[in-house]
Amino acid sequence: MDLTSLASAVLTAQAGALQTKVAASLLKSDLDSQASAVLTLLGAPQQGGASLANVGSGVGGNLNRVA
Repeated sequence: MDLTSLASAVLTAQAGALQTKVAASLLKSDLDSQASAVLTLLGAPQQGGASLANVGSGVGGNLNRVA
């Protein structure tokens, strides 16, 4: 194995490691956004979000949908 082949193998391994890190970061970001969407749909309060304790009666009770 000559020096050029060894250098190429090292660069390929580093590129693979970088791709793995980027993929893991994107997956974590996607999972975080999906968790946030689920919490929003379930009506769970977000941390630091405004409370619904002081809204008027009937707010959020009905949802009108037009398909």
